[in-house]
Amino acid sequence: PNLYTDVNGDYRGMDMKIHNTNGGKDQYTVFSLWDTFRATHPLYTIIEQDRTNAFIQTFIRQYEQGGLLPVWELAANETNCMIGYHSVPVITDAYMKGIRDYDADKALEAMVKSANQDEHGLKFYKAQGCINAGDESESVSKTLAYAYDDWTIALMAGEMKKSEISTEFFKRSENWKNLYDPQTGFFRARVNNGWFSPFRPEEVNFNYTEANAWQYSLFVPHDIYGLADLQPEGLEKHLDKMFSESSETSGREQADITGLIGQYAHGNEPSHHMAYLYNYCGRPDKTQKLVSQIKEELYTIKTDGLSGNEDCGQMSAWYVLSAMGFYSVTPGQSYYAIGSPTFEEAIINLENGNQFVVRAENLSKDNIYIQSATLSGTKYIHSTISHEAIMHGGELVFAMGPQPSDWGNTSMPYQLPSKDLLTPTPFFTSEINTFRDS
Repeated sequence: PNLYTDVNGDYRGMDMKIHNTNGGKDQYTVFSLWDTFRATHPLYTIIEQDRTNAFIQTFIRQYEQGGLLPVWELAANETNCMIGYHSVPVITDAYMKGIRDYDADKALEAMVKSANQDEHGLKFYKAQGCINAGDESESVSKTLAYAYDDWTIALMAGEMKKSEISTEFFKRSENWKNLYDPQTGFFRARVNNGWFSPFRPEEVNFNYTEANAWQYSLFVPHDIYGLADLQPEGLEKHLDKMFSESSETSGREQADITGLIGQYAHGNEPSHHMAYLYNYCGRPDKTQKLVSQIKEELYTIKTDGLSGNEDCGQMSAWYVLSAMGFYSVTPGQSYYAIGSPTFEEAIINLENGNQFVVRAENLSKDNIYIQSATLSGTKYIHSTISHEAIMHGGELVFAMGPQPSDWGNTSMPYQLPSKDLLTPTPFFTSEINTFRDS
């Protein structure tokens, strides 16, 4: 984000009028939130907590002046050029990590208001539990984005003891199930009470945002175990197949699908959490191998050293977090999935005066696998590291080796259990001819 305040505190608001921060924190602009909620803003919760508060204060002022939280704001203009309302997970992620120098009640009010509008397919999403292909373009991606964003609203509302809001949005967060096809194991567009067909998971079409069914097949960051339970062959085999598939796509040309390993596309954001999902299968060694491969092959010092659009910091933030040895799979939950560190020593100088140090012993190009770990001198067996542990300061030490080990495979990441389990909307499995209206 760019500073948008003059030296006297003046800035142009979303209403195109001149406002003043009145001695408060600076106003910012350029919020590419569809991209940056995933890693850039979680990184800021570690290294830029004061600015994170300023960003959220900016969101609140933008809501007060423009009526909604920003989607993709640029120079006090809402571009609406991407999907979701992803300022919501940015706020929740900060709040759940104790970063709260803003009006939380006003923030929650703005979150609910943004989620309860009727634009961008939300009218259908609220009424039907999903967006159908005939209702709105990119219906699959929008439904999945809204379900995750709703979960983050529920999480923050629950923490604030707003039980009615929390219950409502936990229920809405289950809507991802309405687009899951158990026969294919993919999220598919709904058409006429059935499925959009013919279906090819590598096909790029108007049902997905800058992606295909493979690249959206695992975007349920708030219910990874719920999705794993539905996978016909299990989550690990789905991941194995995705990373080993042919990288050929069909359908329309999509310049954003780059940096391919199988059907994983590191050059675009929907794939960014996927390499870390092996931790949720009890196979952190596979995460360590893939994360190391991505860092080695898809980031270079050449002029084309990024495998995709930088997108206001997201591509680099993925690398910075992953180089330190961890990544935020589910912003809103205050822990990070552990991968494989890049440096023998990484030191984070925290704003609270503490230091958090990550050391990798016996590290080399071949020694990418964690053999054992200690946290401040105590044996550490978890495949995650909490935000609280980082803020407390200390030293996380990894002993590295050239072969996979069983480190971390018995302590999988915790996820908040689903509440108010949803019975998915019924669907027809065969081609039928019916009328859309009376």
